[in-house]
Amino acid sequence: MTELLLDPTGMEEGAQDSTLSPRPVSLKGLTIGLLDNTKPNATLLLEEIGRLLQRHYGAGESKLYTKDYFGTPAKDELLDRIADEVDFVITAVGDCGSCSAASVADGILLERRGIPTASITSDSFLPSGEAMARVMGFPGFDFYAVKHPVASLSSEEIKDRAQTALPELLRILGVEE
Repeated sequence: MTELLLDPTGMEEGAQDSTLSPRPVSLKGLTIGLLDNTKPNATLLLEEIGRLLQRHYGAGESKLYTKDYFGTPAKDELLDRIADEVDFVITAVGDCGSCSAASVADGILLERRGIPTASITSDSFLPSGEAMARVMGFPGFDFYAVKHPVASLSSEEIKDRAQTALPELLRILGVEE
């Protein structure tokens, strides 16, 4: 069995594409994609963000997708499926070095498929996400760093993290509040 690896030089085809997808001005009626990387509390965080976007910004249905492994970018088949089914994506949660880098990579790969994406890492692993953005030829890729830790939080603490993240996620997505 072989595993695909990212080229650490960032020189693969399309590696210098740092153009963001067109941004929505409003989320009203748009389908939300939630890309869960399988880390503890990622599902809870994403689902709470989805509920907040629906309740306060009129977003439409949300679709939860789950990666095979947190430490590598999502497979092309999953990214293509997401790009076909939703209008924008939130990815989460990067709370270690490899999963933070992979969450940012997922965001960049979705942006390159034309889907506005906001990736979430934890603040302790911000440098890992920034390094991945540089490797992928998108050094200015904007993502949100939630306060660390995430995995050990209660559901109420996750709700607080989601509420705190919301303004930054909206800013990254280009939504006018």
